Amino acid sequence: MSGHSKWANIRRKKEVVDAVRGKVFTRLGKEITIAARQGGGDESTNPRLRTAILSAKGANMPSTNIEKAIKKGLGTLEGVSYEEFVYEGYGPAGVAIIIEGVTDNKKRTVSEIRHLLTKHGGNLASSGSVSWMFETKGLIQIPCEGLDEDDVMMHALDAGAEDFEKEDDHFEIITQPNDLFSVQEALTALGYNVDSAQIQKIPNDFTEVPQDDIAKVVKFLDVIDDQEDVQSMSASVNFTDEMLEGIE
Repeated sequence: MSGHSKWANIRRKKEVVDAVRGKVFTRLGKEITIAARQGGGDESTNPRLRTAILSAKGANMPSTNIEKAIKKGLGTLEGVSYEEFVYEGYGPAGVAIIIEGVTDNKKRTVSEIRHLLTKHGGNLASSGSVSWMFETKGLIQIPCEGLDEDDVMMHALDAGAEDFEKEDDHFEIITQPNDLFSVQEALTALGYNVDSAQIQKIPNDFTEVPQDDIAKVVKFLDVIDDQEDVQSMSASVNFTDEMLEGIE
């Protein structure tokens, strides 16, 4: 699976920029609200809520924001009613994408996403036409600095992970979806600083993107990712640093 999350890494680096922190907090707040609504407000018995809170704390989201998001999910604090969505489609150069998010108005959201896809050389596809190209996995990211790769790999595999690799400045640990929480807990107990732990769609194969289309594809992914209702996006791309050189 080497290189599977290059786009995810680009997005992660973008998210730590102060200029987009407001959007990051909004995205994390929605996930916490949905998790609390579905599984309750006790993170010890709600793995999705626990991982959402972990991600929020990793992004330095204030605890008051986290508490408000939980209360909205439980209905003890007034707020909009969100529902989840999953859209499938294609982008420039035939790149397959799965777009997941939450919205308070599905009709508006699907209209906006369809417009963005069309405008940037893509199209919305029917349900199931793209999802078969992806596997659902748990993805845990731990900063590399100061850590021995062999030690981290041994601990991750002992905890139940099924794959491990170094990607840029992070170790990436792949798990089965149901094992994400237990592996994350085991690594945290060993003192590792877990940057993020999330369920992610990982492509079984990658679309070969011609060099002339790379900038167009990157722009396309960036635009879709910036749509206000989008929580996560997976794409069948495997950009190397050399391919992305000079592209902003």
